Amino acid sequence: MEPLEDRSSGYYKLVPTQGAPLLEISGVKMHISKGTDPFTSASEMSQQAVRKGDKVLDCCSGLGYAAIAAHRLGASEVLTIELSPQVIGLRAQNPWSKDLGNDGIVQRQGSSYELIGTMPSISFDSVIHDPPRFSLAGELYSEEFYREICRVLRPGGRLFHYTGNPHVVKKGSSFVDGVIRRLKAAGFKNVVKVEHLMGVSAQKK
Repeated sequence: MEPLEDRSSGYYKLVPTQGAPLLEISGVKMHISKGTDPFTSASEMSQQAVRKGDKVLDCCSGLGYAAIAAHRLGASEVLTIELSPQVIGLRAQNPWSKDLGNDGIVQRQGSSYELIGTMPSISFDSVIHDPPRFSLAGELYSEEFYREICRVLRPGGRLFHYTGNPHVVKKGSSFVDGVIRRLKAAGFKNVVKVEHLMGVSAQKK
């Protein structure tokens, strides 16, 4: 028996739950687990955007639960991107992540912010975007990045964007309200808060 953790750069570990384990980085939980388990909540995120036959982009995939859920929903192909080699190493040891090796799921290691710029326009039907918190990766919440998501989506394509539940960053304006404004400016419509999943759903105009 060995703890599933990585202390090489920061502190990454898998934490047991009633279901699938969650990823914790330097004490911060990376999944919704209260009243549910991480695999179930990731599946619900995928259901917000993915339809059968979709080609799916999964940004910041973590343990890969949302990518696996998208594949099970009938996606024709899922491209899943994760930056951290520590996270990739942990998920290779996580039984709940093993279906990432299934045909139809393509795994890439790298920066979603950088890689999306290399992708063809209108090449995905749906995007799942589950970035680290804003203080760690503010560029993944920028209008510039949202414009890139919009560019790679086909017309009518769907996005689910996990935002977490950050504090109000300035009086009278919540963090999520800022996300919604930037998504609309980037070319999205039907931008709606999905409170129980701590995120936002949207559709390309």
